[in-house]
Amino acid sequence: MANIQKRPNGKWRARYRDHDGKEHSRHFERKVDAQRWLDEVTASIVTGQYVDPRSTKVPFKQYAERWCSAQPHRPSTAKAVAQHLRCYVYPSWEKRALGAIKPGDVQRWVAGLTNTHKLAPSTTRTVFNTVNAILRAAVRDRMIPHNPCEGVKLPPVSRKQVVPLTVDQVLALSKGMPERYRALVLVGAGSGLRPGELFGLQVRHLELLRRTVLVEQQIQQTTGSGVYVCPPKTARSHRTVPLPKVVIDAVQQHLRDFPGGPDDFLFRAPEGGPVVYTHFMDGSWRPATRKAGLPSGTGPHALRHHYASLLIQHGESVKTVSERLGHTNAAMTLNIYTHLWPDSEDRTRAAIDKAHGHGPDEGQAPTSKAA
Repeated sequence: MANIQKRPNGKWRARYRDHDGKEHSRHFERKVDAQRWLDEVTASIVTGQYVDPRSTKVPFKQYAERWCSAQPHRPSTAKAVAQHLRCYVYPSWEKRALGAIKPGDVQRWVAGLTNTHKLAPSTTRTVFNTVNAILRAAVRDRMIPHNPCEGVKLPPVSRKQVVPLTVDQVLALSKGMPERYRALVLVGAGSGLRPGELFGLQVRHLELLRRTVLVEQQIQQTTGSGVYVCPPKTARSHRTVPLPKVVIDAVQQHLRDFPGGPDDFLFRAPEGGPVVYTHFMDGSWRPATRKAGLPSGTGPHALRHHYASLLIQHGESVKTVSERLGHTNAAMTLNIYTHLWPDSEDRTRAAIDKAHGHGPDEGQAPTSKAA
């Protein structure tokens, strides 16, 4: 029910009741303005776009914490989100009402992440994406009418081209690893599995006669150096990967040296049980990369890049490479490895020349004639 009444002071009071029976009112100098406001409110209620004015006053942190508790985040993701909010978001908007955050506020905050906090552009985008997800959810929950993150400009991210390890570098790296992890290097380089997927392999996942490995889980690290088993990164990450002979031979030798039952992890920590990523990096991987003379900062993902580069070099399609790596789509694969695909300039020239009836020699640029 809505109505407009003239007050003794000459102003016009417009009133309406929301779905919960709560009365809302505003005062206007002119009756036409009061009617326009009521019409807008009525239209938003009818179309399902109505936002209770009380909702816009909820503090950002209060809603953000509620949002976080409802997300199906893995522990590692939840930890990262909590850290981003605590370090970079709450200091600016902890008590700010949801409805009081404007697009200009978000733009200035993004600039501060880069200029004040000195975050890398990629990290700035990650933190922004968290805030954007929260405010997008607030729009869906009818807490605010619009998402102030829309239209905000983000710093450009310069993507470094992947430089794959050579076969000799992979072999040197494997040789420099502790004996229990030498096969891990060859499996990673010959299958393209992510580090967590390598650590999550159990003996039962190997089909040595069929020369395949099943990827259906991974190991992730928790706070305090614990680990947990969880599904692969995405739905496309569930896959069966063919194994070359070099990997089969390495796995068979590994199982002779470190035998295990079907449910045992293929690669185990020295004290037994699954591999803890930080312990592996500090105790085995980094010392081995130094021995092999690899560039500083070379991580286990370098094995995955090596695998992808070999598939590309030997003519595999984008679709096949994407499927082997468990990427969400082929566009992601191209975004990372497009520079590794063979150059097509000569094929482009030949295609046009052939269509126009020119042979290889005739397609060359003409020389100028003397006058």
